[in-house]
Amino acid sequence: MKMTLEQLTIFAEVAERQHLTRAADALALTPSAVSAAVRRLEEAYGVPLFDRIGRGISPTAAGRIFLEEVRPMLARARAAERVLGELADLQRGEISLFASQTVASYWLPPVLMRFHSEYPGIRLSLTIGNTATVAEAVAEGIAEMGYVEGEIANPVLRVDALVEDELMIVVGPDHSFAGRDDITPEQLAADTAWVLREPGSGTRSEFEHALADKGIDTGRLAIALELPSNEAVLSAVRSGLCATAVSGHVAAPHLATGTLVRVDVALPSRTFTLLRHRDRDPGRAARKLAEFSMSAATLDRRADLPAVR
Repeated sequence: MKMTLEQLTIFAEVAERQHLTRAADALALTPSAVSAAVRRLEEAYGVPLFDRIGRGISPTAAGRIFLEEVRPMLARARAAERVLGELADLQRGEISLFASQTVASYWLPPVLMRFHSEYPGIRLSLTIGNTATVAEAVAEGIAEMGYVEGEIANPVLRVDALVEDELMIVVGPDHSFAGRDDITPEQLAADTAWVLREPGSGTRSEFEHALADKGIDTGRLAIALELPSNEAVLSAVRSGLCATAVSGHVAAPHLATGTLVRVDVALPSRTFTLLRHRDRDPGRAARKLAEFSMSAATLDRRADLPAVR
Protein backbone atom coordinates (compact mmCIF):
# COMPACT_ATOMS: atom_id res chain seq x y z
CA MET A 1 0.00 0.00 0.00
CA LYS A 2 1.25 3.48 -0.85
CA MET A 3 0.65 6.11 1.77
CA THR A 4 -1.50 9.04 0.71
CA LEU A 5 -1.43 12.74 1.53
CA GLU A 6 -4.73 12.26 3.36
CA GLN A 7 -3.22 9.56 5.58
CA LEU A 8 -0.23 11.75 6.40
CA THR A 9 -2.52 14.67 7.22
CA ILE A 10 -4.60 12.49 9.57
CA PHE A 11 -1.50 11.03 11.23
CA ALA A 12 0.00 14.49 11.82
CA GLU A 13 -3.23 15.88 13.21
CA VAL A 14 -3.60 12.99 15.68
CA ALA A 15 0.07 13.19 16.68
CA GLU A 16 -0.09 16.94 17.25
CA ARG A 17 -3.36 16.87 19.23
CA GLN A 18 -2.84 13.45 20.87
CA HIS A 19 -6.59 13.02 20.76
CA LEU A 20 -8.65 11.15 18.16
CA THR A 21 -11.89 13.10 18.59
CA ARG A 22 -10.22 16.50 18.49
CA ALA A 23 -8.24 15.49 15.42
CA ALA A 24 -11.42 14.21 13.78
CA ASP A 25 -13.21 17.52 14.51
CA ALA A 26 -10.35 19.52 13.02
CA LEU A 27 -10.43 17.38 9.87
CA ALA A 28 -14.24 17.26 9.62
CA LEU A 29 -14.12 13.46 9.84
CA THR A 30 -15.59 10.92 12.20
CA PRO A 31 -13.37 9.51 14.99
CA SER A 32 -13.83 6.01 13.56
CA ALA A 33 -12.59 7.18 10.14
CA VAL A 34 -9.53 8.81 11.72
CA SER A 35 -8.79 5.72 13.81
CA ALA A 36 -9.15 3.43 10.80
CA ALA A 37 -6.80 5.58 8.69
CA VAL A 38 -4.10 5.48 11.38
CA ARG A 39 -4.53 1.74 11.85
CA ARG A 40 -4.21 1.06 8.10
CA LEU A 41 -0.98 3.04 8.01
CA GLU A 42 0.46 1.11 10.96
CA GLU A 43 -0.60 -2.27 9.57
CA ALA A 44 0.69 -1.53 6.07
CA TYR A 45 4.23 -0.89 7.33
CA GLY A 46 4.19 -2.99 10.47
CA VAL A 47 5.27 -0.06 12.66
CA PRO A 48 3.22 1.07 15.69
CA LEU A 49 2.91 4.84 15.53
CA PHE A 50 0.82 5.45 18.67
CA ASP A 51 0.55 4.09 22.17
CA ARG A 52 -3.07 3.69 23.24
CA ILE A 53 -3.39 3.82 27.00
CA GLY A 54 -6.95 3.87 28.22
CA ARG A 55 -8.69 6.63 26.30
CA GLY A 56 -5.44 8.45 25.62
CA ILE A 57 -3.19 8.25 22.55
CA SER A 58 0.38 9.45 22.12
CA PRO A 59 3.08 8.95 19.48
CA THR A 60 5.56 6.13 19.94
CA ALA A 61 9.27 6.75 19.44
CA ALA A 62 8.78 5.69 15.82
CA GLY A 63 5.74 7.96 15.58
CA ARG A 64 7.75 10.96 16.77
CA ILE A 65 10.50 10.30 14.23
CA PHE A 66 7.91 9.86 11.50
CA LEU A 67 6.20 13.11 12.50
CA GLU A 68 9.43 15.03 11.95
CA GLU A 69 9.48 13.72 8.37
CA VAL A 70 5.79 14.33 7.75
CA ARG A 71 5.69 17.98 8.93
CA PRO A 72 7.87 19.42 6.11
CA MET A 73 6.09 17.24 3.54
CA LEU A 74 2.71 18.67 4.56
CA ALA A 75 4.16 22.18 4.61
CA ARG A 76 5.33 21.69 1.00
CA ALA A 77 1.93 20.33 0.03
CA ARG A 78 0.25 23.40 1.53
CA ALA A 79 2.73 25.63 -0.33
CA ALA A 80 1.98 23.80 -3.57
CA GLU A 81 -1.73 24.29 -2.96
CA ARG A 82 -1.16 28.02 -2.46
CA VAL A 83 0.80 28.18 -5.71
CA LEU A 84 -2.07 26.59 -7.62
CA GLY A 85 -4.45 29.08 -6.06
CA GLU A 86 -2.18 31.97 -7.00
CA LEU A 87 -1.82 30.64 -10.54
CA ALA A 88 -5.58 30.34 -10.82
CA ASP A 89 -5.97 33.93 -9.60
CA LEU A 90 -3.13 35.16 -11.89
CA GLN A 91 -1.10 36.25 -8.87
CA ARG A 92 1.83 34.18 -10.10
CA GLY A 93 2.91 32.63 -13.36
CA GLU A 94 5.11 32.91 -16.41
CA ILE A 95 4.35 33.33 -20.10
CA SER A 96 6.84 32.39 -22.81
CA LEU A 97 6.45 34.70 -25.81
CA PHE A 98 8.15 35.00 -29.18
CA ALA A 99 7.69 38.05 -31.42
CA SER A 100 9.10 39.26 -34.70
CA GLN A 101 11.15 42.44 -34.62
CA THR A 102 8.69 45.03 -35.84
CA VAL A 103 5.87 43.92 -33.56
CA ALA A 104 8.24 43.47 -30.61
CA SER A 105 9.78 46.91 -31.02
CA TYR A 106 6.72 49.04 -31.72
CA TRP A 107 3.25 47.63 -31.08
CA LEU A 108 3.78 44.99 -28.40
CA PRO A 109 5.64 46.84 -25.57
CA PRO A 110 2.68 49.04 -24.49
CA VAL A 111 0.44 45.96 -24.41
CA LEU A 112 2.91 44.08 -22.22
CA MET A 113 3.30 47.06 -19.89
CA ARG A 114 -0.47 47.36 -19.41
CA PHE A 115 -0.67 43.63 -18.72
CA HIS A 116 2.20 43.84 -16.21
CA SER A 117 0.51 46.75 -14.46
CA GLU A 118 -2.61 44.67 -13.86
CA TYR A 119 -0.85 41.34 -13.19
CA PRO A 120 2.59 42.20 -11.72
CA GLY A 121 3.13 38.64 -10.48
CA ILE A 122 3.15 37.21 -14.01
CA ARG A 123 6.66 37.03 -15.48
CA LEU A 124 6.81 37.73 -19.21
CA SER A 125 9.66 36.07 -21.10
CA LEU A 126 10.03 37.56 -24.61
CA THR A 127 12.31 36.23 -27.34
CA ILE A 128 12.68 38.23 -30.56
CA GLY A 129 13.23 36.55 -33.92
CA ASN A 130 11.89 36.69 -37.42
CA THR A 131 8.42 35.54 -38.45
CA ALA A 132 9.55 32.03 -39.41
CA THR A 133 11.34 31.59 -36.07
CA VAL A 134 8.31 32.77 -34.12
CA ALA A 135 5.91 30.49 -35.98
CA GLU A 136 8.21 27.50 -35.45
CA ALA A 137 8.52 28.23 -31.72
CA VAL A 138 4.74 28.30 -31.27
CA ALA A 139 4.22 25.21 -33.43
CA GLU A 140 6.78 23.23 -31.40
CA GLY A 141 5.47 24.41 -28.03
CA ILE A 142 8.59 26.41 -27.15
CA ALA A 143 6.45 29.55 -26.98
CA GLU A 144 2.90 29.74 -25.67
CA MET A 145 2.10 32.65 -27.97
CA GLY A 146 3.71 34.54 -30.83
CA TYR A 147 3.32 37.92 -32.50
CA VAL A 148 4.31 38.37 -36.14
CA GLU A 149 3.83 40.67 -39.11
CA GLY A 150 4.32 38.08 -41.86
CA GLU A 151 1.88 35.73 -43.53
CA ILE A 152 1.55 32.35 -41.79
CA ALA A 153 0.02 29.23 -43.32
CA ASN A 154 0.89 26.55 -40.76
CA PRO A 155 -2.23 24.38 -40.15
CA VAL A 156 -1.34 23.72 -36.48
CA LEU A 157 -1.42 27.44 -35.67
CA ARG A 158 -4.39 29.61 -34.84
CA VAL A 159 -3.87 33.06 -36.39
CA ASP A 160 -5.78 36.09 -35.07
CA ALA A 161 -5.50 39.47 -36.78
CA LEU A 162 -4.50 42.40 -34.59
CA VAL A 163 -3.77 45.68 -36.41
CA GLU A 164 -2.77 46.83 -39.86
CA ASP A 165 0.76 48.01 -40.61
CA GLU A 166 1.80 50.01 -43.66
CA LEU A 167 4.71 48.66 -45.67
CA MET A 168 6.72 51.28 -47.58
CA ILE A 169 9.83 51.71 -49.70
CA VAL A 170 12.35 54.21 -48.37
CA VAL A 171 15.70 55.57 -49.56
CA GLY A 172 18.31 58.04 -48.39
CA PRO A 173 17.82 61.69 -49.40
CA ASP A 174 20.56 61.46 -52.06
CA HIS A 175 19.06 58.44 -53.81
CA SER A 176 17.84 58.91 -57.37
CA PHE A 177 14.32 57.86 -56.31
CA ALA A 178 14.05 60.57 -53.63
CA GLY A 179 11.41 63.17 -54.36
CA ARG A 180 10.18 61.54 -57.56
CA ASP A 181 6.57 60.57 -58.19
CA ASP A 182 7.10 58.64 -61.43
CA ILE A 183 8.85 55.48 -60.25
CA THR A 184 7.56 52.43 -62.14
CA PRO A 185 7.56 48.85 -60.89
CA GLU A 186 10.13 47.99 -63.54
CA GLN A 187 12.51 50.65 -62.21
CA LEU A 188 12.36 49.04 -58.76
CA ALA A 189 14.15 46.04 -60.25
CA ALA A 190 16.37 47.80 -62.78
CA ASP A 191 17.47 51.12 -61.29
CA THR A 192 18.49 50.49 -57.67
CA ALA A 193 20.27 48.08 -55.39
CA TRP A 194 18.51 46.87 -52.25
CA VAL A 195 19.25 46.28 -48.61
CA LEU A 196 16.70 43.83 -47.24
CA ARG A 197 15.88 41.85 -44.14
CA GLU A 198 16.92 38.22 -44.12
CA PRO A 199 14.75 35.52 -45.77
CA GLY A 200 12.17 34.31 -43.26
CA SER A 201 11.40 37.78 -41.93
CA GLY A 202 7.82 39.01 -42.29
CA THR A 203 8.95 42.26 -43.87
CA ARG A 204 10.97 40.44 -46.56
CA SER A 205 8.16 38.00 -47.27
CA GLU A 206 5.47 40.67 -47.56
CA PHE A 207 7.67 42.84 -49.80
CA GLU A 208 8.37 39.95 -52.16
CA HIS A 209 4.65 39.17 -52.38
CA ALA A 210 3.92 42.82 -53.16
CA LEU A 211 6.50 42.87 -55.96
CA ALA A 212 5.14 39.62 -57.38
CA ASP A 213 1.68 41.22 -57.50
CA LYS A 214 3.23 44.02 -59.57
CA GLY A 215 4.68 41.45 -61.96
CA ILE A 216 8.26 41.76 -60.74
CA ASP A 217 10.40 38.65 -60.34
CA THR A 218 12.19 39.15 -57.02
CA GLY A 219 15.11 37.16 -58.40
CA ARG A 220 15.90 40.19 -60.57
CA LEU A 221 16.51 42.47 -57.58
CA ALA A 222 20.10 43.55 -57.05
CA ILE A 223 20.44 42.76 -53.35
CA ALA A 224 23.54 44.39 -51.92
CA LEU A 225 23.01 43.29 -48.32
CA GLU A 226 20.73 41.05 -46.28
CA LEU A 227 20.67 42.12 -42.62
CA PRO A 228 18.99 40.60 -39.55
CA SER A 229 17.47 43.74 -38.00
CA ASN A 230 15.44 46.77 -39.00
CA GLU A 231 17.98 49.11 -37.42
CA ALA A 232 20.86 47.63 -39.41
CA VAL A 233 18.87 47.86 -42.64
CA LEU A 234 18.00 51.53 -42.12
CA SER A 235 21.54 52.41 -41.12
CA ALA A 236 22.83 50.92 -44.37
CA VAL A 237 20.19 52.70 -46.44
CA ARG A 238 20.81 56.08 -44.79
CA SER A 239 24.51 55.88 -45.53
CA GLY A 240 24.34 54.67 -49.13
CA LEU A 241 22.39 54.64 -52.33
CA CYS A 242 20.28 51.53 -51.81
CA ALA A 243 16.54 51.19 -51.23
CA THR A 244 14.67 49.06 -48.73
CA ALA A 245 11.14 48.11 -47.71
CA VAL A 246 10.19 48.58 -44.06
CA SER A 247 7.26 49.01 -41.73
CA GLY A 248 5.78 52.47 -41.38
CA HIS A 249 6.40 52.07 -37.65
CA VAL A 250 10.10 51.64 -38.26
CA ALA A 251 10.49 54.41 -40.84
CA ALA A 252 8.39 57.11 -39.13
CA PRO A 253 11.06 58.80 -36.96
CA HIS A 254 13.57 58.80 -39.83
CA LEU A 255 11.04 60.27 -42.26
CA ALA A 256 10.25 62.96 -39.71
CA THR A 257 13.89 64.04 -39.49
CA GLY A 258 14.54 63.77 -43.23
CA THR A 259 17.24 61.11 -42.95
CA LEU A 260 15.01 58.85 -45.04
CA VAL A 261 12.61 59.62 -47.86
CA ARG A 262 9.54 57.62 -48.79
CA VAL A 263 9.39 56.43 -52.39
CA ASP A 264 6.07 57.13 -54.08
CA VAL A 265 5.25 53.50 -54.84
CA ALA A 266 2.20 52.02 -53.14
CA LEU A 267 2.62 48.76 -51.29
CA PRO A 268 -0.22 46.86 -49.61
CA SER A 269 -0.59 47.02 -45.86
CA ARG A 270 0.02 43.91 -43.83
CA THR A 271 -1.44 42.62 -40.58
CA PHE A 272 0.17 42.07 -37.23
CA THR A 273 -1.13 38.74 -35.98
CA LEU A 274 -1.28 36.70 -32.80
CA LEU A 275 -0.23 33.05 -33.07
CA ARG A 276 -1.35 30.22 -30.79
CA HIS A 277 -1.21 26.46 -31.15
CA ARG A 278 -4.58 24.99 -32.07
CA ASP A 279 -4.28 21.97 -29.78
CA ARG A 280 -2.12 23.10 -26.86
CA ASP A 281 -3.61 24.88 -23.86
CA PRO A 282 -1.38 27.93 -23.29
CA GLY A 283 -2.47 28.37 -19.69
CA ARG A 284 -4.73 30.87 -18.01
CA ALA A 285 -2.14 33.67 -17.86
CA ALA A 286 -1.39 33.38 -21.59
CA ARG A 287 -5.10 33.33 -22.37
CA LYS A 288 -5.52 36.53 -20.39
CA LEU A 289 -2.64 38.16 -22.29
CA ALA A 290 -4.27 37.12 -25.56
CA GLU A 291 -7.44 38.88 -24.40
CA PHE A 292 -5.37 41.98 -23.61
CA SER A 293 -3.80 41.86 -27.06
CA MET A 294 -7.11 41.52 -28.88
CA SER A 295 -8.64 44.29 -26.78
CA ALA A 296 -5.69 46.62 -27.46
CA ALA A 297 -5.95 45.90 -31.18
CA THR A 298 -9.68 46.72 -31.14
CA LEU A 299 -9.01 50.03 -29.38
CA ASP A 300 -6.24 50.89 -31.84
CA ARG A 301 -8.49 50.19 -34.81
CA ARG A 302 -11.30 52.29 -33.36
CA ALA A 303 -8.99 55.18 -32.56
CA ASP A 304 -7.17 54.87 -35.90
CA LEU A 305 -3.93 55.68 -34.13
CA PRO A 306 -1.12 57.05 -36.37
CA ALA A 307 1.27 54.49 -34.85
CA VAL A 308 -0.57 51.60 -36.44
CA ARG A 309 -1.86 53.03 -39.70
